[in-house]
Amino acid sequence: MTQFQQNPRPNILWFCADQMRHDTISALGNAEIRTPNIDRLAARGMSFDNCYVQNQICTPSRASFLTGRYPAAHRVYRNGNAYFPETERLVTKTLADAGYDCGLIGKLHLSTATRLEARPDDGYRMFDWCQNPGWEKVQGSNGYWHWLRDKGLRPEDMFPGKPPYLSIGVPAELHQAAWIADRAINFVEEARDGPWMLSLNPFDPHPPFNPPPEAMARFRDGGGLTPPLFRDSDIAHQARFADVRSQKRRAVNPMLSAVARAAHVIPEGDERGARPPEEFDGMAVKAAYYAMIENLDHQFGRILDHLESSGQIDNTVIIFTSDHGEMLGDHGLLYKGCRFFEGLVHVPLIIAGPGVPRGQRSQAMVESIDIAPTLLNLAGIDISDTIQGQSLTGTVFAGAAAHKDTVVTDFNDSLGSSEVTQDTRASMTCDGRYKLVVYHSHPGLGELFDLREDPGEFHCLWRDPGYAGLKSDLIARHLDRMMGTLDAGPPRVAPA
Repeated sequence: MTQFQQNPRPNILWFCADQMRHDTISALGNAEIRTPNIDRLAARGMSFDNCYVQNQICTPSRASFLTGRYPAAHRVYRNGNAYFPETERLVTKTLADAGYDCGLIGKLHLSTATRLEARPDDGYRMFDWCQNPGWEKVQGSNGYWHWLRDKGLRPEDMFPGKPPYLSIGVPAELHQAAWIADRAINFVEEARDGPWMLSLNPFDPHPPFNPPPEAMARFRDGGGLTPPLFRDSDIAHQARFADVRSQKRRAVNPMLSAVARAAHVIPEGDERGARPPEEFDGMAVKAAYYAMIENLDHQFGRILDHLESSGQIDNTVIIFTSDHGEMLGDHGLLYKGCRFFEGLVHVPLIIAGPGVPRGQRSQAMVESIDIAPTLLNLAGIDISDTIQGQSLTGTVFAGAAAHKDTVVTDFNDSLGSSEVTQDTRASMTCDGRYKLVVYHSHPGLGELFDLREDPGEFHCLWRDPGYAGLKSDLIARHLDRMMGTLDAGPPRVAPA
């Protein structure tokens, strides 16, 4: 095993799961899931209990945390974009220009990935791309499939074109997460003179829910897990949002009876892709989702083990986060879309390494766009005035209890895969207690929740006359906060 000399600047490992909820880590309060390696990271660094994404869809969220800018500024609101704007600068490019050897394994997804993704000036020297482990739209473009072919396998035979929403996937040793760990270890082993930065972007636990059989064995049929958040009143409440662009349009009871569970057989060859089923087995879905996360955790642990054994971990900043969450049956919904429930907009964030307090949890309100300036600070690199995120180094890392007053999530025609074709624009502000959502494209439609009194988000106060005054105050604050996400444009060089 190679032993590495410490560089004056830290290495950076950025692990971004896809569609992973905030409430799925053992050390942070979920006693039903086993995440010993993510727990190890939490013990080494700081965990953030209140991190929110700037958009609940892949591309705009990734564009936000990679630039440190709100969607209203970078204007990458949609999945399926033709290109990523040349005017936007990724933090990975800034790191590369400062001498970091940058690599990517897995997704990038800053423009459409239904073909070979067009790369921006991203700064990655090594680019081992796999948008989706289940397909290869352009022959030879899927790095994971290269790995499988090198093992003498035919990935074309291993993955159905559009898999069912719920099934058992490939064995753990052949899983995309195993490929990511293998490639990550190879990358950090390379000889280089300066520091490295590595983006690891697996596909899991994004649907379809298809964990390896070894991971699924522990959960069987989901028995013993806490049911999804659901009450009968959810059916009527969600009906008000039937014309809002989401992947699951109609809420249903996710808790099937024993008879219904027995009858809920997914037909062979049921090709759903991004379309969730009308009825679904919420407990089986949750079990599969947890199994996918446990499989990710195992492979993440292999990477941590290598950093420890090679002597690099003490000089490596490690980030664990996700681009957005998953409804997972809560309120009768599945997958994602223009909704703002905690399961969808609230994500895990753990940061460890030099300059980060060890073994601490913060209740501060933070946003995904705060990651980029934090990394630049930790690397000793100047932060551009165009970055809107706020570094954590001067607040919570320095002992402050607070970071931001409110967080913002902003949706603007972001989702393409929905039965709803009507334009949908909406935004959310949240201060940790009050969450306000305004559907700008649907006059009069909105939501207001008191998360302290109603953490499950069952009692919408939007139309409650007793909260009219508070609602008015929050709307005024909402307007001010949304105005603050805009970019003033090119720098001023003269008074006129």
